[in-house]
Amino acid sequence: MSSSNTTHYMSDCFMLFPRSLTGKSTKKPPASSRPFPGLKIASSLGLAFLTAIITTALPSQQAQGVMRPTCQLSADEVAKKNDLRQAAVAGDSQAQQEYDALLQTQAERLNTCRNQNWPKNQAIWLRLYPCDARPGNLDALLDRIVNKGYNQVYVETFYDGQVLLPVSDNPTPWPSAIRTPGLENLDLLAEVIKKGRQRGLKVYAWHFTMNFGHTYAQDPMRQSALAMNGQGQHTMNISQELGLHSQAESQESHVFIDPYSPQARQDYALMISEVLDRQPDGMLFDYVRYLRGVGSASVVSNVQQLWIYSQASRETLYQRALNQKGRELIRRFVANGTVTTQDIADVNQLYSGEGEPLWQGRSVVATKTVATPEQLQSQLQWELWYLSVAHAVQGILDFVALAIEPIEAQGLPAGAVFFPGGNRPVGERGYDSRLQPWDRFPASMEFHPMAYANCGKTQCIVDEIQRVVSMASPQTRIIPALAGDWGKSIKDRPSLEAQMDDIYRRLGNRIDSVSHFAYAWQEPESERDRKFCNSN
Repeated sequence: MSSSNTTHYMSDCFMLFPRSLTGKSTKKPPASSRPFPGLKIASSLGLAFLTAIITTALPSQQAQGVMRPTCQLSADEVAKKNDLRQAAVAGDSQAQQEYDALLQTQAERLNTCRNQNWPKNQAIWLRLYPCDARPGNLDALLDRIVNKGYNQVYVETFYDGQVLLPVSDNPTPWPSAIRTPGLENLDLLAEVIKKGRQRGLKVYAWHFTMNFGHTYAQDPMRQSALAMNGQGQHTMNISQELGLHSQAESQESHVFIDPYSPQARQDYALMISEVLDRQPDGMLFDYVRYLRGVGSASVVSNVQQLWIYSQASRETLYQRALNQKGRELIRRFVANGTVTTQDIADVNQLYSGEGEPLWQGRSVVATKTVATPEQLQSQLQWELWYLSVAHAVQGILDFVALAIEPIEAQGLPAGAVFFPGGNRPVGERGYDSRLQPWDRFPASMEFHPMAYANCGKTQCIVDEIQRVVSMASPQTRIIPALAGDWGKSIKDRPSLEAQMDDIYRRLGNRIDSVSHFAYAWQEPESERDRKFCNSN
């Protein structure tokens, strides 16, 4: 290894770094400007995404006071529909005809109303239960959603290690979410899609992505597909922070996979294919990230904290080396968490016929400066760390690319659900442990940022959305997910009206759709009844 050369990553590796970091300087980037490192890798996704700064102005129409809910049905309309539905369920054929006609009329009105009001699309997040299969229950549920002015619903389809497919037609490795005896042939996903459309609702299938669930981890044939860190731990062995989207009772339900695993990719592709057969109006991908640890573990700053130690991920990382020196240094760095001056000397002796160690994204520039062994060790240590982070991030990007390919091939929207802060650097060399590179997701995807900041006001919520707007492509549809309820504060979160009013005032020219998490928050009694089959 020549000491007369210095090495650095060129702009094709750290594409979003300031110019000073892609020229002659090898100084570490400041945390405030340091995004995820990238790799010069040929992949279906690619990494040529540049930051787009969107300048926003106030919308042309200002709301007067706090925004009121729009497109909701009157109490009389709701009562009439309920009466017709109940009569139809009881077997009244005339009531069934009138009910069907009313649904069509209200669907047309809903479409017209949403087109004439902000937001153009208003969605709600929903989990289904076996009790929803009872006669009339699914109709009542969807009617209640339409009554509130929603024209889209995001149905949880793959979550907590189970999938919303019928027992009799489920070739995936996950158990069916509906396992009640006698309901083996029930295709609740197909039913909710059909009944939703009857009411003018677009129905999206909402999936966990890299979180495959506890049941997957129990399969002895799939142990190698699980994500592993440098201590040989899987994610179910680590304390986790469960977010609002988690409705699991235990962190054990959250088991993350190695996105480089061929087995995990194959299993996920099969599940997506089965869901696509039900013809949803779109698909959303949640948990597009690694585990978020708690306390100090919420930040990763050491290679052995990364979930890159499963066989597939580790082998792919080694293959990023462009010569034997590079491969051996990568191997030692991953194994020991560091490289020493002795490691460098050993590698030089082992492969004396090679020049500088090389790996994807690393370039060598000849200079007159002679680096000391200590300087060289420090530089290589820094570069190997960023190579490892870039490799972990690339796994997520490649997994997303494979997941959305068949969806976009059918002309359906695919959306990514993410935390706006999941891609932040922390400190001098650390990163948020989720390593969620949403700013590098394809611009063709819908962005669904979970704007769940909680400061008692709307400002921090809209600030999160503004951050996404400033970093996303102008072509990307941004559909914020808001937590809360109509007309009241929940857990110090402002009402949905207040949140939407501030979004409209500040970002209404860029944002025309929102979603609300979740039905369970707005209708806790209905949620309990549906979950435990209490009579309505």
